[in-house]
Amino acid sequence: MCGIVGYIGDKEAFPILIKGLQRLEYRGYDSAGVAILNSDGSLGIGKKKGKVADLLDYIGKDHGLTGSAGIGHTRWATHGPPSDINAHPHQARLGELAMIHNGIIENYQSIRKTLESNGHKFLSDTDTEVLIHLIEEVQKRSGLTTCEAVQVALREVEGAYAIVVIDQKDPNTLIAARKSSPLVIGVGEEGEYYVASDATPIVEYTQNVIYLDDEEVAVMNRTQGLVIRNLQNVVIAPEIHELELQIEAIEKGGYEHFMLKEIFEQPRSIRDSIRGRMSLQRGEIRMSGIDDHWDRWKDTERILIIACGTSWHAGLVAEYLFEDFARIPVEVEYASEFRYRNPVIRNTDIVIAISQSGETADTLAAIRLAKENGAHVFGVCNVVGSSIARETDSGAYTHAGPEIGVASTKAFTAQVSILTLMAMMVGKRKGHLSDKRFSRLLVEMNSIPEKVATLLKQDGKIQKIAAAFKDSTNALYLGRGFNFPVALEGALKLKEISYIHAEGYPSAEMKHGPIALIDEAMPVFFIATMDEVYDKVVSNIQEVKARGGRLVAIVTAGNKDLAKLAEYVIEVPKCDQALAPLLTSIPLQLLSYHIAVLRDCNVDQPRNLAKSVTVE
Repeated sequence: MCGIVGYIGDKEAFPILIKGLQRLEYRGYDSAGVAILNSDGSLGIGKKKGKVADLLDYIGKDHGLTGSAGIGHTRWATHGPPSDINAHPHQARLGELAMIHNGIIENYQSIRKTLESNGHKFLSDTDTEVLIHLIEEVQKRSGLTTCEAVQVALREVEGAYAIVVIDQKDPNTLIAARKSSPLVIGVGEEGEYYVASDATPIVEYTQNVIYLDDEEVAVMNRTQGLVIRNLQNVVIAPEIHELELQIEAIEKGGYEHFMLKEIFEQPRSIRDSIRGRMSLQRGEIRMSGIDDHWDRWKDTERILIIACGTSWHAGLVAEYLFEDFARIPVEVEYASEFRYRNPVIRNTDIVIAISQSGETADTLAAIRLAKENGAHVFGVCNVVGSSIARETDSGAYTHAGPEIGVASTKAFTAQVSILTLMAMMVGKRKGHLSDKRFSRLLVEMNSIPEKVATLLKQDGKIQKIAAAFKDSTNALYLGRGFNFPVALEGALKLKEISYIHAEGYPSAEMKHGPIALIDEAMPVFFIATMDEVYDKVVSNIQEVKARGGRLVAIVTAGNKDLAKLAEYVIEVPKCDQALAPLLTSIPLQLLSYHIAVLRDCNVDQPRNLAKSVTVE
């Protein structure tokens, strides 16, 4: 969850680290800190509770952190509350080693007790401080180099980590290692290296990166270059990848918030996700991740979908799609529950793992469990080179581009776009989706980006509707069929960024409990597009109306009937009901955004949340 960044080379490290932390702040913003190997040989550290801006205010302009090697960290708290003391970097007792860490050391308490018995004293509540003390203890006890001590220490720990270590006695070297937490090394000019949790702090300086694998330790030295070893000290030949990311993609581009920018990028992100995979001229969908493994898909009797959060909602849409188009039974699982409940996994199953970042810890663990049981695992993720992309048997990138806002928007519609193509392709090949409907869906799918662009023109109207509900304390979101997962996603968005309690339900389930909550102050958002259950949804709307609830209806363009029942109506372009989530989710994103802004909430960095959940 935390963001880590490191640099060694000829440039001043401090501005590189600070800019990197600002770009990584979506990964955590409870505290921030830097450690610099100063030009006078000292190890200078500055850290502060709060955001990177608070750190800059604290250390001031005359901070004295001048040197060309350093590490930085922005924290999402796990062990110990946000505080100056718990902020990273952490040092060992002699003050010569400093370390930043993303992840959780699960056996840190037992290690801490052993170290305390050897005279170590700890200042913080963190597992990270325990690890750097362990490294120092190993080094002191055995006379090993810092790199060797890191290898030995990491063999003793259980859990997840991405770490960068700096040693005052060796100012020409940075040491980095990872297990189950992401870490990228950027290769710059000769003797120049960058380290980060993802590519966003690196792209400004180099396009050449190396993705560390689990239990690999990288030693970056100004004069001796880069050497990667595993924990058993076997040298690993690095593979350099070229980034496709452009610096413009991680800037706000004139928008007030990243979230608003990303909402408005959806015509492009959906188009990029389907481009090259479907052809109207040839009347086909081609996806190599399915084509190359068709023998596993053609006879499968079950699909398991594993995901968390918004990606789980995309998986629920996919359940409707695969069962409708391909007639394959689908189960959608929370990855965090799947990995711990001894699930039944057959070697004939297809497991689809969905994650925006490709680094979600629970989803990664669920993938490994599925592979151990012989299932074929297909990954849907957004980040090239991510752990999920490398650990799955096959997959597809969404091509949504970087998503910086913590509340996922364009990633959701990109995931649904990919999953829709997958279900159409499998359904067509298995003979369950007729040529006529397949062709019609291709045409409709091709028109979705333009329809989203048209829908976004209602932003001003939606902003006015948002003003009517900014002071609400609760909300209900109701939908049926393909739009039920959209109701869940709409409620999640409101909770995440505006801190208004909201729940999503199937419309018909309202009578089984939630209707008791409805009064004159309760906003109820109905997704009531023209589909086979439309009349049923209208009946549910009547029930809410009779009890005085405040109604907002998302309807198909041209529907005038619901304007007589609802306080507010938002029209979406007409489309096949199976594709409706790609449209109906958009106004709910905008509503949540504008309500949060009107409530003066931090839209891009909502409290207690971080973008990439790389710990359990």
